[in-house]
Amino acid sequence: MRVFKFGGASVRDAENVKNVCHVLKTVGYEDSLIIASAMGKTTNALEVVVHNYFQNRFDLAESVDVVKEYHYNIVRDLFPNEDHDIYASLKSLFEDITYFLLNNKSPNYNFVYDQIVSYGEIISTTILHYYLIESGIENNWLDSRNLVKTDTTYRDANVNWDITIQNIKEQICTKQLFVVQGFIGSDYNGFSTTLGREGSDYSAAIFAYALDAESVTIWKDVPGVLNADPRYFEDTTLLQHISYAEAIELAFYGASVIHPKTLQPLRQKEIPLYVKSFLNPLLEGTNVSKGAPLTPHVPCFIVKKNQLLISLSSKDFSFIMEQNISDIFKLFGEYNIKVNVIQNSAISFSVCVEDKFNHFEDVRLLLTDKFKVSYNENVSLYTIRHFDEDSAQKILGDKTLLLKQVNRETMQIVTKE
Repeated sequence: MRVFKFGGASVRDAENVKNVCHVLKTVGYEDSLIIASAMGKTTNALEVVVHNYFQNRFDLAESVDVVKEYHYNIVRDLFPNEDHDIYASLKSLFEDITYFLLNNKSPNYNFVYDQIVSYGEIISTTILHYYLIESGIENNWLDSRNLVKTDTTYRDANVNWDITIQNIKEQICTKQLFVVQGFIGSDYNGFSTTLGREGSDYSAAIFAYALDAESVTIWKDVPGVLNADPRYFEDTTLLQHISYAEAIELAFYGASVIHPKTLQPLRQKEIPLYVKSFLNPLLEGTNVSKGAPLTPHVPCFIVKKNQLLISLSSKDFSFIMEQNISDIFKLFGEYNIKVNVIQNSAISFSVCVEDKFNHFEDVRLLLTDKFKVSYNENVSLYTIRHFDEDSAQKILGDKTLLLKQVNRETMQIVTKE
């Protein structure tokens, strides 16, 4: 079985949904599993719904209507006959969202987030399922929440692999086409959970691992994995082949094309990963598998924006030793603050972190009991794999350098723009 993952850009409007059909008819779709993300920027729009639920009830209904109208516009383009079953299905899904918003009792933001945001994938795959049938491509729609079982770490759930594998093997058979959702699962109480932003790639790896898939293909609006994000860098180069180990390194440092969790399960079973263009499906794209680390061998640039650079120093000029560092990391772990770079001296400790859950202020107050704390907000972390002097200078330019760290293969630079 082959696993195809289509991201939000590939289903963002009616024309792109039609293009998914074109891709499937071009490359074949028998004995395949399609994993789809929410359409376009739906996740962002549903995040606005969650925000309004907690902070601005006056605009809550309007923010739901924005999501509703966006999807109905796509459906109207795809299904001119308003007696089609998709209209009743869509109506029911938005009624479910409204019912939850009216009846939920939990004050837990992350819990509410997962219950609402997960509907993006449910709606997207429902529309895709019906349109594939309309186009002559028979398929089976399944709810990933009944397949992928997780713990209750809402917004960044951990997969229960044993139960998940059993569920997938029992409900997905070969020689047919299946459509499921990326990004979502459910906990032991049946409440929706999400696997972290961009988690649809991870979902593809989960299903591929459980099914011993022949391959995974991630369909993007780029020709494959590039050596830099074209939004931030000019003159990018297509990487034709990347080894599992190199891809894991790139993902760890934040390469946006491949989700950091995606590669481990694929590597364990040596399932090749292809990253291809849904605009030109016959192009070779990028192959991630065993073999040479990188072809061609060029510097690879990764940037993470909106980082925090935190500097700690001991109040009594004592050394910052193993116990201090252990306590600091424990605190970061408890508050879900992701550490990207560390650098320390005898009496100081600097760390570049990502605070996606906005917990830094709570952590800062706790740190001030033992340390002097200073920090820079909205800094950028640049990572260069296989760097050389030219590539380093290309990054630095006229930026203000705040921290620099180098090893044999990798240079990391924290800058203020």
